[in-house]
Amino acid sequence: MFTEFLIKAGLALFILGNALNFAGLLTWVERKQSAVMQDRIGANRARIEFGSKWLSPVNWILGPLNALGIFHALADAIKMFAKEDFMPRGADRFLHTLAPAISVVFALAAFAVVPFGDVWHVGGRLVNLQVSGLNAGILFVFAMMSLGVYGVILAGFSSNNNYALLGGMRAASQMLSYEITMGLAVMGVVLCAGTLDLQGIVRSQSALWGFATQPLAFLLFMTAALAETKRVPFDLPEGESEIIGYFVEYSGMKFGMFFLTDLVETVLVACLVTTFFFGGWQVPYLLPDGFHFPWGAAVALPHTAVIVLGVTAFFLKVICFNWLFMAIRWTLPRFRYDQLMDLGWKILFPASLVNTIVTSVIVVMKG
Repeated sequence: MFTEFLIKAGLALFILGNALNFAGLLTWVERKQSAVMQDRIGANRARIEFGSKWLSPVNWILGPLNALGIFHALADAIKMFAKEDFMPRGADRFLHTLAPAISVVFALAAFAVVPFGDVWHVGGRLVNLQVSGLNAGILFVFAMMSLGVYGVILAGFSSNNNYALLGGMRAASQMLSYEITMGLAVMGVVLCAGTLDLQGIVRSQSALWGFATQPLAFLLFMTAALAETKRVPFDLPEGESEIIGYFVEYSGMKFGMFFLTDLVETVLVACLVTTFFFGGWQVPYLLPDGFHFPWGAAVALPHTAVIVLGVTAFFLKVICFNWLFMAIRWTLPRFRYDQLMDLGWKILFPASLVNTIVTSVIVVMKG
């Protein structure tokens, strides 16, 4: 029992550490990728250098990292912790403090059911590379993403600021509108896989990735999920040029937690898109004993090597989608609020409903 607990704790620390590191790295990617797209140099001012001659070889290693601006993420964290924790007059102190914690905790909790690898045979044990193998994992993910909006609403409500309240109300209506589309889009995947377990959904794509059978669901889910992250072009709850948003009365690390939540949700969306539509940890032609190519060739591999390849493939796919989401963020302008609602209710929702109905008919006819 204790060994099982240690294994689960290790898996939880691994996925939590990766989620937070990916989110932290995205603060640098956001600066550097936008600079590349706009023909600018980008972040390169935050530097770490040693003046001692004994540590001069280290500067040769840090030089390229300094030039790329990698340490801006570290500088951001130090700045957030050093800033004053401001509390507006008339605010609800308890709810004002609780709101950012709610947002980030529920965003991180959703990673518990995301499978990042196959079952690993190690030391006579079967280790499922998934923190919690719930048989209704999709429902858990949607529950965590839905509960996260309470942090945004409470932030707007508790700040005693009309603009913050308006941002919280925008977030509530936006998430309600797009969560319906997100759920219906995933139903097509569930109907094809025949399970709500995310590990089962990944295994059902061994012959054909989900994108090939559900291309419309992929576009609908990705659009709706990006709206859930409250990032450009769906950043109406923030609206820096209009209302500043639900975090207008936040400073220091409380503001940093809201900022971190948006990036954690971006990583979560990349993980979910990879899991639902691009085979998760699956590698083309890779079976538990090695590669088997359609022209008859085969390459035998140790079991651990197969697992490592699968985990690597999962994270490479997640990185690719994070890059895509950043490209979208720096390409499209913000919607007007009426356009946001029209897109959700008049285009995405009917399309997701049609996709679910057509998929249901095809599954029944094939069965």
